[in-house]
Amino acid sequence: MTCNTLPYDRVFLELGPFTIYWYGVIIAAGAFLGLLLAMRESERLGLDKDLFVDLLVFAIPAAIIGARTYYVIFEWERYQGGPWWDVFAIWEGGIAIHGALIGSVITAVIYARVKKVSFWQLADIAAPSLILGQAIGRWGNFMNQEAYGGPVSPEAYENVLQYVPDFIMNQMCVDGVLHHPTFLYESVWNILGLIFLLFLRKVNPRRGEMFFSYLIWYSFGRFFIEGMRTDSLYLGDIRVAQLISITIILASIALMIYRRKAGYANKNYDGTKASASRR
Repeated sequence: MTCNTLPYDRVFLELGPFTIYWYGVIIAAGAFLGLLLAMRESERLGLDKDLFVDLLVFAIPAAIIGARTYYVIFEWERYQGGPWWDVFAIWEGGIAIHGALIGSVITAVIYARVKKVSFWQLADIAAPSLILGQAIGRWGNFMNQEAYGGPVSPEAYENVLQYVPDFIMNQMCVDGVLHHPTFLYESVWNILGLIFLLFLRKVNPRRGEMFFSYLIWYSFGRFFIEGMRTDSLYLGDIRVAQLISITIILASIALMIYRRKAGYANKNYDGTKASASRR
């Protein structure tokens, strides 16, 4: 479908030579709300409420570096011949969630060892925060007018997308063509994942399985949504995010089974001893 609307201004605020973009503001908002959620839960479980504040100090830079490095590796040709500092221009977009996850997980493992706390307990508490942050962060893609899907057919618009608010669909008007708001699809999927994880927490699963459930939920949705996007990273003819998503799902299921059989998951989410009937 054709369209004719102008995108929103990506700039949130200009202070002299400094420019603050909506992208960064929205990402920061997601991280902050995720932190509040983790702090509240860690305090409920009797842990130091500042545990996640200290972790975030190290995890945020590691996540940004991981996300940008991951993206640049798979888009290396894009940066050939241009200014070398373009590889650092994250305010232009171009970061990858999977890279951020790798960087933050490595940081959390090291942090847990230094603090002498369970990595799996930290990961379980953080799982709802991660998916909340991702749900909010996708709106940074919205402001950057990126992470959208292919052109919308008249049938798709008539049956579904006409009910999406105009301010969203107007932003999906790219070069005179209306595109699928895949950023929105993923944001909604992540919100549903947050609800699922908060329910799962009430069930008191085995330690580590909140985190694995987050990985499975997110990766399942990402696999299908990625197939609709027009800006995927590729490894040959394979969409990298789809390959990583399948790998994460299979690895998470295998690790849950292994940890149970090996006796490594002998505690519940809240730290109580797991009963034999749940093994």
